[in-house]
Amino acid sequence: DLNIPWEHEVRLEERRPVKPGAHYPACTGGDGNCPPEDCGGPEAWMWQRDQALGPDLDEDLATALEFITEIGDTRSLAVLDDPDRAGELQELLFRIRGRATLLGQSFERRRVNDRLRQSEHLILMHQQM
Repeated sequence: DLNIPWEHEVRLEERRPVKPGAHYPACTGGDGNCPPEDCGGPEAWMWQRDQALGPDLDEDLATALEFITEIGDTRSLAVLDDPDRAGELQELLFRIRGRATLLGQSFERRRVNDRLRQSEHLILMHQQM
């Protein structure tokens, strides 16, 4: 949502000579997760991250470990033959996937540069005018 006041830190650390045939602008590094689109702004993003990594995560990880241990000890997926246990695992996986979504996408320089080569930054700039 381009109407929410995000702040970004962009730091020029060095200037390099222009390479013939290279595409500019180009990203040479970065860090952190990118918030999902329309997440509600900086405060909502921070709240979502806190929820994703909060105390309920410990409980879900303990439950996942129980399933893994049971499957490993019995060397069988028979635990999933019980509809209640299979449903419990399905709900657990649903919650874990939901947490992953709340954490956004990890930074990938290659993906950023692919988007810069496709001139997506110009499209976003024109939407702001």
